[in-house]
Amino acid sequence: MNFDFSGKEEAFRKEVRAWLEAHLPDDLRGRAFAASRADAGEVRRLRAWQRTMHAAGYVGMDWPREFGGRGAPLTEMVILYQEMARAESPQLVNRGGVSMLGPTLMKHGTPEQQRRFLPKILTADELWCQGFSEPNAGSDLANLQTRAVLEGDHYVVNGQKVWTSMGHVADWCFLLVRTDPAASKHKGISFLLVDMQSPGITLRPLRQITGEAEFNETFLDNVRVPRENLVGRENEGWGVAITTLAYERDLLTFIRHISLRNALHRLVRLVQERGRGGDPLIRQKLAELAIGERALQLNGYRSLTRIARGGQPGPEGSTSKLFWSHLDQELALTATQVLGPYSQIAEGSPWAPDHGQWEFYELLARGSGIRAGTSEILRNILAERVLGLPKD
Repeated sequence: MNFDFSGKEEAFRKEVRAWLEAHLPDDLRGRAFAASRADAGEVRRLRAWQRTMHAAGYVGMDWPREFGGRGAPLTEMVILYQEMARAESPQLVNRGGVSMLGPTLMKHGTPEQQRRFLPKILTADELWCQGFSEPNAGSDLANLQTRAVLEGDHYVVNGQKVWTSMGHVADWCFLLVRTDPAASKHKGISFLLVDMQSPGITLRPLRQITGEAEFNETFLDNVRVPRENLVGRENEGWGVAITTLAYERDLLTFIRHISLRNALHRLVRLVQERGRGGDPLIRQKLAELAIGERALQLNGYRSLTRIARGGQPGPEGSTSKLFWSHLDQELALTATQVLGPYSQIAEGSPWAPDHGQWEFYELLARGSGIRAGTSEILRNILAERVLGLPKD
């Protein structure tokens, strides 16, 4: 494993650090580790922040220059994410578009699709949501049943999606549909780009334990999608989706590290502000969390080294997600122990520490073992594909 960055890369780190210190708005700094994405006003502020980052050349850095990027190496992307975490900057609001759909369109999209959609992904002028999961197609995504029938120049889509993150504020959705119900499960699937303002789309917010509704149920009733919005070939969308999911895995690894490091930085300050720095149990817990966060970073470096040498990502994505889920919940628990009853006070009260972020974070962390791959599924993946144990 290579732990060192080159002189050029360290110079880039200094450049990014100085820029973030000069341009990150005070009202966004340090308030992102448990920020809601369900509030339309917050989303507007985050759109503006992405546009500022884009104007400076820090959005889609790894995209090829012909698509509006800088052609930057993966190491510079890692440095950017590290410095965003250090500055306690929020993540990109259109991260699904930038890190999942964008690379998918570069590989599978037509030149017309690339010209139409890629620029507005980078600037956050068009926000994207993901329409993959269904009530009976979560871990077994290929079991999806949402149908699309070609009628003339349009696909007519009927069905239901669930866990549509940010669907209520998204402008567009990249959608998986079944176009050949007679084909085998992984065949007969197509990948469509759908305007969220299309007639026939109904969103039903899913209220979470935090009180917000970032997730949605999405109902599609005779939604007409232009044929030119098909990505790749009809009935071959599973291969397109695999590309998207591969980028999602890499994206989530970076996002988790940003959010976890942001929360850890703030927790250390919280301990200092509350005068708990002399408590040996609290100090021990902070040390455990810091070691865990560092282990996650080094595991990421292992994967980065393999990719830089021309290899493919290994099982690190599953191990990192599994370990991150544990650390996230342990960090939230430690914060509640430091704050005591104050950890239950939500945003809006003058008594709420850090504007209620800790109350939000503790509730949000309850779902860490479920979202982006349940811990049970991940353990099965590691047991079967890494350790060679018999299938469950």
